[in-house]
Amino acid sequence: MSLRLRCTVRGCGRPLVREESSLACGAGHAFDRAREGYWNLLQPQDRRSGSAGDRGEAVAARRRWLQRGFADELIAMLRETAAALPAGAAGVAIDVGCGEGTVTGRVLAGRAGEACGIDLSVPAIRMAAKVLPGATWVVANADRGLPFEDGSVSLALSAFGRRPAGELSRVLAGDGFAIVVVPGPDDLVELRAAAQGRGVRRERTPDVLAELAPFAELIAATRWRSVARHDREAFVDALAMSYRGGRASERERLAGVEEIDVTLSAEILVLRRSA
Repeated sequence: MSLRLRCTVRGCGRPLVREESSLACGAGHAFDRAREGYWNLLQPQDRRSGSAGDRGEAVAARRRWLQRGFADELIAMLRETAAALPAGAAGVAIDVGCGEGTVTGRVLAGRAGEACGIDLSVPAIRMAAKVLPGATWVVANADRGLPFEDGSVSLALSAFGRRPAGELSRVLAGDGFAIVVVPGPDDLVELRAAAQGRGVRRERTPDVLAELAPFAELIAATRWRSVARHDREAFVDALAMSYRGGRASERERLAGVEEIDVTLSAEILVLRRSA
């Protein structure tokens, strides 16, 4: 199975055919490949602002945080999970909400099938395209529509990213799989407590499974948990990548903090297409 993109122009949806450095559909809609090596299929109606998705500061913060190795064990578990899946997952793999590409590159590199990362943020995709040049990188709004033909995806990965149930149901092949990673109840709980004055624990997995239940069945669930010492630069990046770094009140609460032990936890959910 090869990667089959479809046109994102409203009301079109025709297959996109690659012609050197451009993609075009039968209706004449065309998209040029950016010099950095990605495709921008985002339509004006699919963005809420001129700079949709994560801004460059948040993207850079996430890259720096990941480079410190805090999530290395989790990423290794994801790679092993993907490699152990049955033959139905061996074709096209997509990462929905791939961000700056670190997880995508390390989890999907070396697979026999094609890999594609999709994200709403242009700065994120620009950075991701350098991680795994052999993959396809696409800017698009996954919530509005995944730019893939029906039933053309063998494996969908969503690591702390988007998980549009309707679109995943449409693009996953009948024998396809999804690996969904959601934050554990105590993920970053100490950091939230220090920055916000309280660290509320939230169980997200039941809601996620309920969202995906109409088309997929859970076949495995694994919890990953680690406690890591964060110096000031590290926890500032952790705040920035999780949308909390820009709030003045939180910066004030953390003004005198130089280091903190932070719990990192996640649920790895493996689902199989059921309908």
